[in-house]
Amino acid sequence: MSDHLLMKQRADECAAAIRRHGEVRVVSHIDADGLTAAAIMCHALDRLGIEHSVRFVKQLDKEILDEVADANIPTVFTDLGSGMLSDMPRGMDVVIADHHQIDQDGAGNITHHLNPHLFGIDGSTELSGAGCAYLLAQSLSCPGIQSGDLADLAIVGAVGDLQARKFGKLVGCNREILKQGRDRGVLNYKKDISFFGKQTREVFRLLLYSSDPYLPGLTGNEAASIEFLRKVGIDAGGERWRRWIDLTKEEQQKVVSSLVQHCISRRMSSYHLHRLVTEGYTLCREKEGTEMRDASEYSTLLNATARYGFADVGLAVCLGDREGKLAEAHDLLKDHRKNLVEGLKLVRERGITKLAYIQYFDAGSSIRDTIVGIVAGMSLSNSKNRDTPILAFAESDAGLKVSTRGTQSLIRKGLNLADAIGACAARVGGTGGGHNIAAGATIPRGSKDEFLELMDAMVGEQITTGK
Repeated sequence: MSDHLLMKQRADECAAAIRRHGEVRVVSHIDADGLTAAAIMCHALDRLGIEHSVRFVKQLDKEILDEVADANIPTVFTDLGSGMLSDMPRGMDVVIADHHQIDQDGAGNITHHLNPHLFGIDGSTELSGAGCAYLLAQSLSCPGIQSGDLADLAIVGAVGDLQARKFGKLVGCNREILKQGRDRGVLNYKKDISFFGKQTREVFRLLLYSSDPYLPGLTGNEAASIEFLRKVGIDAGGERWRRWIDLTKEEQQKVVSSLVQHCISRRMSSYHLHRLVTEGYTLCREKEGTEMRDASEYSTLLNATARYGFADVGLAVCLGDREGKLAEAHDLLKDHRKNLVEGLKLVRERGITKLAYIQYFDAGSSIRDTIVGIVAGMSLSNSKNRDTPILAFAESDAGLKVSTRGTQSLIRKGLNLADAIGACAARVGGTGGGHNIAAGATIPRGSKDEFLELMDAMVGEQITTGK
């Protein structure tokens, strides 16, 4: 039996466990993947008539697990849970639909565990938390889901989890979900310029704010970005600049070809050249020119809600609210963009400290612990030291938050940040986990120096020995 069929069989078993109950609690993560995963489960449970509540958490820890166990309600964990199997209270009635690396020491504790890693499928590139929830919803045999009408939410989750970054497109199980959504008419996809904001931003701002890839001479330079477009033959075209979606196909092609020539002349690396054109994902049921029309913009909108303590707003948008809650989300998005700009400025001002095999910055309380990982990823994309994984520290209520980011070239050398941060956090009395390319932990205050020493040694062992 194939890995995909075995995973489908496990999804059926998990679905049967859920159907036995008239009430469940959904516990999910506070990012775009976690929000869309929870929304997919809410849609499915609504259709089955199963009562449910939803709780969002920054990180699953023993305290939260004990609270969930004490509530004595069957719980569905989405986009988290696999890294805490050893700490699950005995007798706890749970279903886990997660894609993060698995706590192997506790793998026998949970029967109803849906995770791609159990079936040889890569949870960092082939299936997201929202994708796992989608497969589970399909197995619940909910009307409509079989034909892909929730595939758009699953794809927003995958894109928000950066699952398309390695190959420039979604692959594996994600691609099967994408095709189901296309066949249903809720999704479309095509090769397109990779810049963020194609639906909503004036076209010169695509160049001005581009960080992945960084455009030498254009990123951060408004006058140069405008002049570049004018030389190509693109101007405001009236009182205001057009958006990317307002340009003709011929105009778009001229911009792309001119950008390629510009970047080659500036000796851009082959990695960044490859990032100029990737696959884009359109949500066909959403209004053109809005954030929800583009999977990348939609995921950023969701991050702007949950990461600031307003997960209910993001969930409402995923469930179809296009009035009051969407307006709240737009306000939160403005603040989120401002905070990211200020975070990047702070990193530039304070600088990044380089050790033998890692680099890091400490934001203290100046960057929220819920977005410091995003700032770390953007800083690494813009860094000249992309051959070194980056760690970011920020104060949190539970201790010192650590977020780590790597690159695919480092993964090929043996880097596994989930393994490293999990082991090193445990050594200093903390907890951690995630993916090989992106992971996080919470460690006790005062343990940063010891933790850095341990991480530097373990990452060094991984990338020099290929372990």
